Amino acid sequence: MRRVPLWLIVGVALLGAALALRFTVFRTSALPVDVARVEPGTVEETVTNTRAGTVKARRRAKLSPQIGGRVTELPYRKGAHVEAGALLLRLDDSVQQAQVRLAAEQVKTAESQARQACLAADLAETQLKRGVALSADGITSQQDLDTLQSTRDQTRAACQAARAAADQARAQVGVAQAELALTVVRAPFSGVVADCSTEVGEWITPAPPGVPIPAVLDLIDPGSVYVSAPIDEVDSQRVRVGQEVRLTVDSLPGQHLAGTLVRVAPYVVDLLEQNRTVEIEVDLTDTKVAATLLPGTSADVEVIIARREGVLRIPTSAIAEGGKVLVLASGRLVERTVATGMRNWQFTEVKSGVERGELVVTSRDSPDIRPGAKARAREVR
Repeated sequence: MRRVPLWLIVGVALLGAALALRFTVFRTSALPVDVARVEPGTVEETVTNTRAGTVKARRRAKLSPQIGGRVTELPYRKGAHVEAGALLLRLDDSVQQAQVRLAAEQVKTAESQARQACLAADLAETQLKRGVALSADGITSQQDLDTLQSTRDQTRAACQAARAAADQARAQVGVAQAELALTVVRAPFSGVVADCSTEVGEWITPAPPGVPIPAVLDLIDPGSVYVSAPIDEVDSQRVRVGQEVRLTVDSLPGQHLAGTLVRVAPYVVDLLEQNRTVEIEVDLTDTKVAATLLPGTSADVEVIIARREGVLRIPTSAIAEGGKVLVLASGRLVERTVATGMRNWQFTEVKSGVERGELVVTSRDSPDIRPGAKARAREVR
């Protein structure tokens, strides 16, 4: 019997060991990848804000009295709902009240003086008529008649002057009442007191002429809340009033609010040379939700330019430069080129290159994720 060479036995053993290591210890494992299924759905073409938008109120008033003084009444605090015309603040008005009473007394005095002067004018008129009659009979001289006529004219003028003084006194009452009205601040519209920076007993310092007193009350109408946001100047011709808008606000995470575009600014803001924007304004569809939003809250808007429904779509993040996508098929990654249609930051319409139900890779966060690599689906969206 022919003996098998030792070297051949050793070689076969080494080859078997190498193959065993290759398919056990050194076996290439399948890469876990995030994938999404190609399915029909809705794709929208949208325009988004370039910087964070802001929740604002169209009717917002920062209020302060027109004169200085000590605060004596402050009926409402922060967060209180008030009706239009409600008293929000009153200053010490003792001086102004005294001026109103003084003006009223001056009216009484002026009216009494006017009656006295006019009675004297009536008496002078009667005496003149009597003198004219006596003069016709030759009893009264011409000199006495001239004196009576002069007296009549003087008393008539005094009556007119006294009446004018009475009118002036009555007007002074209006001035005093207007000055009294300056000591109160009333709500110009129904709303919520957002801020109050004074307290009963504090002194509000008067400001120099031409300089307004700093606001001590902030009144907001919740029903006038809207969102203002900047969009890039290149998109200004694509948006128009009436378009549907989708909003998100930081105070309501995860919620999408419906709105309508109500204004596109007729000018470009060019505060920064390389950052030119156009301001747009959006009204929320649900006014009850709008009333709960605090002015100053950050917000983002998506103006929906166009929409297609029932088209094949894939996540936009799955498409690389040149329309390349990686498809997971039979445990390996295959590169395809897709023809795309409408797209936004979330989804892109695909017209060819992939079929319904196929899985496309949505993230290439590793250099190992490349065409031909073995892979397995980690998460299907």
